[in-house]
Amino acid sequence: MQERWDHRADLAEQAITERHGGRLWGVPRTNLAVVAWPPTTRDKLFYHWHYWWQAHYIDCQADAALRRSTRLRLSFIRRTIRGMRIRNFGRLTRNSYYDDKAWLALALERVERLDRYGKVRYRSGLEHDIFDGVDNLTGVMPWRVGETFYNVPTNGPVAILAARTGRVELAEQLIDWVHANLINTDGLVMDGVKMKLSGPETVSEIHAYCQGVMIGANLELACAQRRAAGINMDAVDPIGTQALTRVHRLVEAVSHHMTTPNWSLDWKARGGDNGLFKGILARYLALVATSLPGDDRASAATRRLARRIVLRSAESVWRYRLEIDGLPVFPASWGGDAVLPQSGGLMGAALSGSVAAAEIPERDLSVQLSGWMLMEAAAAVTRDSE
Repeated sequence: MQERWDHRADLAEQAITERHGGRLWGVPRTNLAVVAWPPTTRDKLFYHWHYWWQAHYIDCQADAALRRSTRLRLSFIRRTIRGMRIRNFGRLTRNSYYDDKAWLALALERVERLDRYGKVRYRSGLEHDIFDGVDNLTGVMPWRVGETFYNVPTNGPVAILAARTGRVELAEQLIDWVHANLINTDGLVMDGVKMKLSGPETVSEIHAYCQGVMIGANLELACAQRRAAGINMDAVDPIGTQALTRVHRLVEAVSHHMTTPNWSLDWKARGGDNGLFKGILARYLALVATSLPGDDRASAATRRLARRIVLRSAESVWRYRLEIDGLPVFPASWGGDAVLPQSGGLMGAALSGSVAAAEIPERDLSVQLSGWMLMEAAAAVTRDSE
């Protein structure tokens, strides 16, 4: 089974590389992904390029290099980081949205952990820029500079980053705020809180990636707490118990409310920014399946459930894909047929800080990256079980 998913992940990587990857403005030793395929002339010129989509592009490249590191893969990652820096006019910190920067910082932190890669020069400055943005009044991260909207798509990734980089108290602070304010009656994570003159206003929308980042944040916090206490990850110990219990409940809530009867994720099939949401959830479910600490029954059951959701979702997406020149085009819906992308028609554009979908969502890089993430997640959980 592992060989099957490794092969499918390779095909997903090849599809993105061939259809979306290319030099930025013809500059040597650069790579960036065009935001739609087939691309228009505007796309090829990277008029729109979507910073946080490129961060997930790097994350997917790190997945592939983690599976099987090659000089070519490591070179592509270096070129993509260079392409992002040049397209962002010299500084990766030049972005008002803290969630965008957090996604990139998470990707760069993973890149540094790859064998034979070495240091990423820009990571430290990016991290400091993010952590300096913690609001003194609320103790959590605003969505963007000068904003009074505090949401999970920002605080979740920042909490993961904080836990992975030794800022355990900050990670705990951000996570506790989310669980105190943004868990609905189904046990799912809501979007955020807007601070208004009349008082806090909860934004109650449910997004797949909000579940994913809080699952990941609690998992990373539990691991960080155990490392700090010198406790074996498999030991049954009260350290990190609250975070682990939260992971158990969140995975259970996802399985009850965001999957089909056969355990496949199928939540709000759209393109634009939404195209990434299910893939992000799958990434952190795979992390639960492979890395959730604890030898107790509840943790073992949660690992099995996360693994089942990832594999059933991957099987569904692979079944409903299109093939063009032997390479997959993944569906926006993970429970229905992919639509053939065509040039022309409405394109995704930035609207109030988010990116709308193309007329055919399968055109969007975000949708295809989500499919690649899912194939990598399936490869990871099958590799871990063998």
